[in-house]
Amino acid sequence: MIQQTVARQALKVAGFGFRQQATLESLEQALDQLIAEYGPIDQLAAAHSMLPLVEALGSARHIPVMGVADTALASVTTLTHSAYSLREKGTGSVAEAVALLAAGSGARLLGLRTVSNDRKATAAVATTAAQGVGL
Repeated sequence: MIQQTVARQALKVAGFGFRQQATLESLEQALDQLIAEYGPIDQLAAAHSMLPLVEALGSARHIPVMGVADTALASVTTLTHSAYSLREKGTGSVAEAVALLAAGSGARLLGLRTVSNDRKATAAVATTAAQGVGL
């Protein structure tokens, strides 16, 4: 019997963080910045407490959305170290932490978070670890 290995392509996951005043347009603008820099996004993600607005974005853009536990945010080391984010959520960047958590074990950020033009939302992209699947 011959065993084959098929590589599964890495996915790009956009994580979001935002203030209560953020609008759908805030998130759309941040997402558009990510797409311009990194290409198509495969999945959106947010902390459970922030999920409804990201779900609206996912619905509008036809991109699947997943939630991550708010309590897990503080366990993630991020590239950005926002004093506000550290004080409020226990992590240097909610967007970066969410992206990494949603992308799973072995994920890596493609770059620093981006900030919407109205400064109410942030977004970051993490890529999942590409894996070989034995057949």
